[in-house]
Amino acid sequence: MLQALEWILFGAASVGAVAVGVSRYRPARVAPWLQLAAAVACLAIGDVFYALDERNVADVCYLTMFVFVSLALIQFTRGGALLMNRARLIDLLAASCAGLLVVWVFVIGGSGHFGAVAASDVLGALLLIGVAGRLIVAAWFNWSAVLLCAGAVGMLASDIAYGLHPSWYSEIGYMVLYLAWGGAALHPSMVRLTTSGPARPTAWEGRWATLLGCSVATPPLVLLIEAVSGTVTDGVVIAVASALTLVLTITRLADSVTLNSQALVRERALREASAALVAAPDEAAVDEAVRAAVTQLLPPNDLTRVLFATDDRQLTLDAVPPAPATPHPRSWWLTPPADGDPGTGQATLICPLWLEPLAVARPNGGALLLEGRRDVLATSRDALEVLAGQAALALDRISLVDAVGRRDSDLYLRAVIRNTADIMLVVDDDQVIRYASPALRKLIGREELAPFTTLADLVHPDDSGQVRRALREDGDGVLYCALRRPDDTQVLVEATYRDLREDRLVQGFVVTMRDVTRAHDPVERIPHLEHVDALPAWVNRRSAQHKFRY
Repeated sequence: MLQALEWILFGAASVGAVAVGVSRYRPARVAPWLQLAAAVACLAIGDVFYALDERNVADVCYLTMFVFVSLALIQFTRGGALLMNRARLIDLLAASCAGLLVVWVFVIGGSGHFGAVAASDVLGALLLIGVAGRLIVAAWFNWSAVLLCAGAVGMLASDIAYGLHPSWYSEIGYMVLYLAWGGAALHPSMVRLTTSGPARPTAWEGRWATLLGCSVATPPLVLLIEAVSGTVTDGVVIAVASALTLVLTITRLADSVTLNSQALVRERALREASAALVAAPDEAAVDEAVRAAVTQLLPPNDLTRVLFATDDRQLTLDAVPPAPATPHPRSWWLTPPADGDPGTGQATLICPLWLEPLAVARPNGGALLLEGRRDVLATSRDALEVLAGQAALALDRISLVDAVGRRDSDLYLRAVIRNTADIMLVVDDDQVIRYASPALRKLIGREELAPFTTLADLVHPDDSGQVRRALREDGDGVLYCALRRPDDTQVLVEATYRDLREDRLVQGFVVTMRDVTRAHDPVERIPHLEHVDALPAWVNRRSAQHKFRY
């Protein structure tokens, strides 16, 4: 009775530790930890009945424990960042199960027992050790995975030791199992075992498919050999091994079907988005196509906000941090995940709208920002990067088409007014002169304008401020300013500007100028001087009138 109470205390402590760990750290998936707690509870109940000499009930509890452990292992290895693809692990586990069956039946023998050691217990413990070891390698010494493996090793050691020589010290491994699995749930690293990550399908390889097929065929073949040889003496072991290999095979096929379905959904969403982006005539249509694709790729309940900014100037510095130091990053997190983050919190993924070969088309860049659950964004991160690349290509195409249209418009304007005396300029939104008629160059005495020359560069410094202010505001207007010549003389002009920045073919200001110098005193052509005290009084008076004529 005291021994039964001992196992009740160990089981209650381990189950309570799992409950506390799940409540405290809130992992991305709670199911595997609850199934692990159920397995510990079944083991404790079985130990209690075993201590009370109820062996049949204890065996049922032990088998139920292995069922819950198997379900927990399937959950631990499903869609996790540690084991992005568990196909190879399942193949190796099935092959190990079949190999252990052959060794037990044809090498050890003895009706499924070596002494009093149960083959099913040893087989289950070995498979558990294999999965826990794979988790340790994938997580690079994750303490929760190490404790899970330590508990499995303790169970294997006690299964063998207790079968060979039953005593109190041969049960130490079971005590280690209770303590280790409870400690695995209490350690902060437990959240990493269920953190979601992008699923990466494995290429089909014939040798792995052959290995899985041989593993599934081994238990029936062993049963056939025993039946032909005489009495079937290892039926329980063969049944357990056959059930394990069958479950592993079904899990492998289910994973393949799930990955194929997810790939089809992503492919259909990206294909529809690509068709919509190819036909998009403007940025608004690109925005609509991107949002429709995001709705198909991500669950709407797990996505908080979608921001499609075609220009970096539309984003605040706090919203878009600098890109990582890696060359040409396709995406990055606004806030990198912290240690112990379960992955269920809110995060922001930044996908730049930038294609290096076409960077000249849209030098201002832009980005696709998605805010939602980190694990959901991480799972679809590759597809979102592809979508951002397609959107960037569509925006570059629209920008290049508009640029070609503006160039053709400028060439047409150049051909029409080439031999006229009208002074006309086309100024971009950043106030850089895109086109200037030959009459302007003749007026200011210059053969060519330097690249990236602005209108403020051509006027007198006293007038550059009002020119910049006028071209920053919306609407049309008229202003008076003085143009400077290379010989420091000035030309007074009346500039009438029209705001055509919303026009698809112009996208800038159209400025027409009229020389009004002859309507004023010739002294207007005298250059501005810093010291005008030495000039005649009438010159000073005309200079003052020039400064305050507006």
